[in-house]
Amino acid sequence: MSDTSTRARRPFARVLPLAAPLRLGRPSDTWFKPALSVVVASAVPHLALLATGRLDLVMYTMAGSLCALYGHALPYARRARTVAGVVLSMSAGLATALVTASLTHSTAVLVAVGALLAAAQKVLCDATRIGPPGHVILTFVSSAALFAPQRLGQVPAHLALTLAAGAVAWLVCVGPALIRREGPERRAVARALEAAADCAADPGPRTRNGAAAAVHAAWQCLLVSGRPTPVRRSLERLVAHAEETLAVPPPDPDRLRARAALVRARGPVPEPPPGPGTADALYGIDAERAALRASGGRRAARRTLVRSLGPGSHLLPVAARTLIGCALAGYLCAALGVGRPYWAIVTAASLYQANVTLTWNRALQRTLGNLLGVLVFAAVLPLSRTGPLALVLCCLFFSFAAEALITRNYWLGSVAVTPMALLVLEFGGSHPAGELIGDRVLDTVLGALAGFLAATLVTNRRAAGRVERALEATARARTEAETAYAAPSAELDRARRALTASLVELREAGDTAAGEWWQRALPEQELLAAEQAGHRTLAATAQRLGPAARAPE
Repeated sequence: MSDTSTRARRPFARVLPLAAPLRLGRPSDTWFKPALSVVVASAVPHLALLATGRLDLVMYTMAGSLCALYGHALPYARRARTVAGVVLSMSAGLATALVTASLTHSTAVLVAVGALLAAAQKVLCDATRIGPPGHVILTFVSSAALFAPQRLGQVPAHLALTLAAGAVAWLVCVGPALIRREGPERRAVARALEAAADCAADPGPRTRNGAAAAVHAAWQCLLVSGRPTPVRRSLERLVAHAEETLAVPPPDPDRLRARAALVRARGPVPEPPPGPGTADALYGIDAERAALRASGGRRAARRTLVRSLGPGSHLLPVAARTLIGCALAGYLCAALGVGRPYWAIVTAASLYQANVTLTWNRALQRTLGNLLGVLVFAAVLPLSRTGPLALVLCCLFFSFAAEALITRNYWLGSVAVTPMALLVLEFGGSHPAGELIGDRVLDTVLGALAGFLAATLVTNRRAAGRVERALEATARARTEAETAYAAPSAELDRARRALTASLVELREAGDTAAGEWWQRALPEQELLAAEQAGHRTLAATAQRLGPAARAPE
């Protein structure tokens, strides 16, 4: 890497987008799964508390019910462990908040603990790549609990309610395995086939990187899905076929889309045409699956997680932003007389994305969504106060609406999240509507301002260092893939998957660094050259054309 590329400065001044972050996109192909799951997981404890006349305890059961939002992209074997981990993490954060609330009423201490919890939850969710909704739900629950009246003797019973509701959420998330146990794998493979079809129809860096990422995600999904079954074997052949089409685009991409549609359906998995590398790919994934299950593979995964949280981690600047932004937002609201400034902490915590540009987008989306959501709350409040059942049904409706809308755009989902969060306060007793609305508007505006200010002031110069490490890792993976051409087929296939993973990481690192401020310019030409060389090597090894993998740059 030349000195020019590493020392050149990129200008700080940027034009922040206003319209683009608010445009609506296509809904996720699985939006209904978390939406239905959280409604079912919430309805069971809500109705049980309604029957016993203890709706004042909804906050504690809702903490467990919200765990049903996680893990829907994972195969069921991995999902069971992931959702169980989320339930335990939720309970740990809630326990910390409840004990703190029972020991002190100092707003300064409560805000400090809330900011520390938010930063810890952010970095842990990013390190484990838990995916949407990430740390925001954990922070919402722990921050709200900090400002709820609490006695130390009540904490065990309240935590028991959370764990019981979390067990219901776990059953809701894992239960569909009894009906269609390979459903998540089928969806991941269908996405890979669709991305490969898009690449074949419109070749270019964007579609090629998207297809490589989708194929990599499908392989990873199959790797952790459990023991091979006939359906999973067919899916593995389809992923190998999708990977081969990246090297030799098919004349008719619509056939790939047709296979993707059949994979998504409930019928048999279609068989792809035989390819020269399919047997090697299946042998390689079996060997890799065995290595992951071995004790050495598990230890390596733990070491990788520890390194991602170490002193040199690129996640630490984002954690610092979260800590400072949440603390600043909480203290500002407290200074202006808000008795429970937890929503300001949650607003600030929800902003932090991979870089400053994405954080700005989220700040805009969150502010607009919350302000519109306050208006929706004002409209439905009279209906919710007609009776306890009406209040429960309103909360369930907005839980569903939030997940149904949020994949179109975050601000649209926030329009439903805001009234749901405000209605939860009604379970503990009615509050003056004007006070609730005024506090929420103030919390939203100050939280967004403080959060974005912290993002701009806390620099993330490690983003460029991550790019440099990704470039080096891609170069090593490419060399290993070329060298492994003469090695046994399983070793070659593992090397090819490692190269694909390094290219996905390189693109993610480049995109993250491109949206950061106050850092040296990126080696964009070197990034492009590394991606092109990596994709040429993948294409050559897919066709088993060893010498072509060393085509001149």
